[in-house]
Amino acid sequence: MNDSIRTNGYKQFEYINDELADVMAMADMVVSRAGSNSIFEFLTLRKPMLLIPLSKAVSRGDQILNAKSFKAQGLCEFLEEEELESERFVDMILRLYEKRLDYIHNMEKINTDQSTSKLLDLIKVYA
Repeated sequence: MNDSIRTNGYKQFEYINDELADVMAMADMVVSRAGSNSIFEFLTLRKPMLLIPLSKAVSRGDQILNAKSFKAQGLCEFLEEEELESERFVDMILRLYEKRLDYIHNMEKINTDQSTSKLLDLIKVYA
């Protein structure tokens, strides 16, 4: 059974491997869980994001903290998994699209280029 959504401007994949870099380059927005590796990659790529973290019922709650932190900094839209229903999801996607340039602007204020060198400097100071 093929459950693909057929809509102009949307392409559904079961799994992306080698093509991931190309797909990310083409994406205007991202819907994702809120794992730290992923969200910082989206931040670096300046991809407006809707974060739907794993709930505390099935996780430690760190994804919720990540999403709340990014939301507080004006870097994403945030939707709790317990609030995830079709109409609310569509509303959040539309809100993200309308505010996408604001999110990109806020992301540009975050300097991610020096993160490695700053971390190494801290290690040297406290080592």
